Amino acid sequence: MTALSGPEARPFVAELARLRIGVFRAFPYLYDGTPEYEETYLQTYLNNENAVVILARDGQAVIGASTAVPLAGETAEVRAPFETSELDGSDVLYLGESVLRPEYRGRGLGHAFFDGREAHARRLGLGVTAFCAVQRPEAHPARPADYRPLNAFWAARGYIERPDLQTTMSWPDVGDDAETPKPMRFWLRRGEG
Repeated sequence: MTALSGPEARPFVAELARLRIGVFRAFPYLYDGTPEYEETYLQTYLNNENAVVILARDGQAVIGASTAVPLAGETAEVRAPFETSELDGSDVLYLGESVLRPEYRGRGLGHAFFDGREAHARRLGLGVTAFCAVQRPEAHPARPADYRPLNAFWAARGYIERPDLQTTMSWPDVGDDAETPKPMRFWLRRGEG
C-alpha cells in the first residue's frame, strides 16, 4: 500500500480511471463509464493537497485504489446532505471509493484502505469519516444470485448507515444510452476523539 497526496497520484490517473471503470461495471453500480469522464472526475482528488489516494499494487500494476478528501473539496451533490444535518461538514473526510480487482479480494486490502483513510482523517484533525453507497432494489434484474452487499463489513468497521443523509448521482448504466439518477445513502463513523 502506498498513500499519496492528491497531486502525487497524478502519474496514476489513467490506471485509476481504468480500474474504476472495470470495478464499477459490476452490480450494484452497473456503471458504463469512459476514460475521459473518469480522468475529469479524479481531478477532485488530484488537485487537492489534503486528499489522499491509496494505491495497492502487484509489482508495478495498480490492482486497487482508495480515495478521500475533506468534504469541502467534494461536489455539491456530496456536500448537500450535510448542510442540513447536525454534522459540521468542516469536520468530515469524505471517502470517495475503494476499488479492487476481484481476484485480489478477501486478502484484507479493503480493511487496509479504510485504515489508511481513517489515519488520514486523524492527521488532518477531522473527527468524522463518511461515504455514500448506491441503493438498488432487492429485486433489481441485474442483481447476481450470489451478490453480498458490503453493509456488514462497513458496520463491523464502526460505520452507521444514515437513511436521513441521502443524495442523488447520475451515470449511464451498462447497456443504457443516457444517464439516470441513482439514490445514494451515507454511512458515517466518528473518530475516537
